[in-house]
Amino acid sequence: MPQRPPYSLLELASVREGDSVGTTLANSVAYARHAEQHGFQRFWLAEHHNMEGISSSATSVLIGHIAGQTERIRVGSGGVMLPNHPPLVIAEQFGTLESLYPGRIDLGLGRAPGTDPVTARALRRDGLGAEQFPEDVARLQELLGPLRPGQPVKAIPGAGTEVPIWLLGSSLYSAQLAAMRGLPYAFAGHFAPRLYREALKVYRDHFQPSAQLDAPYAMLAVPAIAADTPEEAEFLATTSHQRILSLFRGQPLWMKPPVESMAGLWNAGEQASVQDFLALQLLGDTAALNRQLDALLADIEVDELMFTVDIYDPAKRRHALDLLAQTQA
Repeated sequence: MPQRPPYSLLELASVREGDSVGTTLANSVAYARHAEQHGFQRFWLAEHHNMEGISSSATSVLIGHIAGQTERIRVGSGGVMLPNHPPLVIAEQFGTLESLYPGRIDLGLGRAPGTDPVTARALRRDGLGAEQFPEDVARLQELLGPLRPGQPVKAIPGAGTEVPIWLLGSSLYSAQLAAMRGLPYAFAGHFAPRLYREALKVYRDHFQPSAQLDAPYAMLAVPAIAADTPEEAEFLATTSHQRILSLFRGQPLWMKPPVESMAGLWNAGEQASVQDFLALQLLGDTAALNRQLDALLADIEVDELMFTVDIYDPAKRRHALDLLAQTQA
């Protein structure tokens, strides 16, 4: 079997129906520790707001908590939605995190609000939005870089920490910007699979070396459901089916127990939409996962894979990492 790229995890701190946020975050810690035991490279948390069932809105706080409960795994944002925040605040937060956990913090940036338009307006600085993203990225790079003589605004902590900045995206825009700035790039194939080939190619074809990165480094995020048998994997996958269906219907996103059949829970159009959303999903036992990984990696050039694992039972979710780790051996 050819050597696989490093594996990482994306976490939304998803709340199971009936669970508390405290229980959810304790499960996230156990999940991160389990990933670390298996040598996963990163554990990233995604910023979302006003979404019942997702508890990762205070992303930098959770990064600190997870980093403090682990020892080696890199912890970061996948991502911080930069239009919601002044760059100085993010530089100070991540400079503090880097000072506490040296060499273990990543700053992944997105240009979407990570929420609905009404909440975006409640979060956003007046008059600014995604159109300000390139300037905000440049400002963050300056604030996290070495102090310059006469610099009027300083991130303290933050200046000189040079926390690695990643650009995240689900279209060609961030691929082009990451290439132009010489930054690592992560494509959100876990919810927007349509343009992953094109975005990864644009990034590699147009990459310009920078002080942070000599050569392109691309990561692809994909959904994964791993179980001991293909049949169990199909059963466990109905949790994510129900959740995505709730997303499309504008309903709360609590994680629901798996069901024997989705028949009667969705119509044909909704089923097609959910399956399209999950077009890059890896699903099955280790033999099936190996076949699917071989096919995916033969199709693209990627330096790292990041998995989202939506499994209702925390023990089965951790066991999925055991099985994913076997596909790297």
